[in-house]
Amino acid sequence: MEIFRPVSINTYTCIVESAPRLVRWVGSSRRDLKAFPKAVQRDVGQALYAAQCGEEYPSVKAFRGFGGRTVLEIVAPHESDTYRTVYTVRLGDAIYVLHAFQKKSKQGIATPRKEIELVKQRLAAAERNYRERHN
Repeated sequence: MEIFRPVSINTYTCIVESAPRLVRWVGSSRRDLKAFPKAVQRDVGQALYAAQCGEEYPSVKAFRGFGGRTVLEIVAPHESDTYRTVYTVRLGDAIYVLHAFQKKSKQGIATPRKEIELVKQRLAAAERNYRERHN
């Protein structure tokens, strides 16, 4: 699991401001995101940074099937394709990026079952990681 923590320094006062939450990448999510077009990577990066700062970017919505807003997805349309990045903020100390994929559903707007199952597996892995670090 990779970790990324940006440092925020006020250049005027040279005071380190409270850092945004960590981003933890589960499975191949970071590598998958890096394969997306640069414009999509930028949009997803902006949405993740907003999540790190406790805000919600306009392109974020609840990922269906996980109860409420505990698992969220960033929807990034690009040309005629749609890219999704799924993450959770429910594990207190960090943003866990669970999956990044290009939506190619042949069934309208429904997310393919294999993508949902992968998110479930990676959410369980993120929960295990969180418990191990806090016990």
